[in-house]
This record gives sequence, structure tokens and C-alpha cells, in this order.
Amino acid sequence: MIVVNTESVPGYEVMEVKGLVQGNTIRAKHLGRDIAASLKSLVGGELRGYTELLTEARRQSLERMMIQAEQLGANAVVNVRFTTSAITQGAAELYAYGTAVLVQRHTAETPPDQMPGAAMFRAENVPHTDQRS
Repeated sequence: MIVVNTESVPGYEVMEVKGLVQGNTIRAKHLGRDIAASLKSLVGGELRGYTELLTEARRQSLERMMIQAEQLGANAVVNVRFTTSAITQGAAELYAYGTAVLVQRHTAETPPDQMPGAAMFRAENVPHTDQRS
């Protein structure tokens, strides 16, 4: 499964849009982490317990989003974004979402200027200013 935060996948063409997919998880703070975080905040530095909590939440949200994409028959998810929200005191939701698509690798016969997105790289489409005035 290809997962990107861009509108397209370099070297691939979007053949079909399958739809919006999402994955989320809600995590609550842990008393042990809260005590360690309180002590750490006195001296400064990274709150590793919370970093680990968010890393695991992000991984789980992505996994759930990819499972949903696979169920739709997609082999890639584009425009992936993350958002968070407070659910209750001490609990937060991490939400991942994107567009499930079916992509196909470009063949060697596809000229580079005919690949999706190539138009933005053509010289005539690059804005420029005439500095001779």
C-alpha cells in the first residue's frame, strides 16, 4: 500500500478514485506517564511517554485507514492528513484520512511530459518575470 500526503504518486497514474478513507483511535493519558511528565516539565525536555503514546496512536490510525482502503480495492492513499481533538479530560482522538485510489506504474513507453502532473513542470507553465523593463 502506497501512502502519501501529496495529490499524486510520482511515477504512477491514478486509474480510479475509490473514495474517502479514515482511521482513528482515542487514547487516554496514563497515570504513570502523567507523573513522569509532571516531573520532566519541571526540568524541561522531551516528554517521551507522550511521544510514544502519539507515535503508537498515529501508527494505529494509519493501519486502520489502510485496511479500509484495501477493503475498497485501492492500492494507494493520497492526500493523507492527520488531525487531533480532545474527547474528554485526559483523552484525545487521533484521526487519519485520505483518498483511496487505484494507481498503476507508468510504463517505459510513457513520455515524461505525458505523465500526470507533468504540465506543471513544462517551461511555458512556469511563471516568470521579464527583468528587462
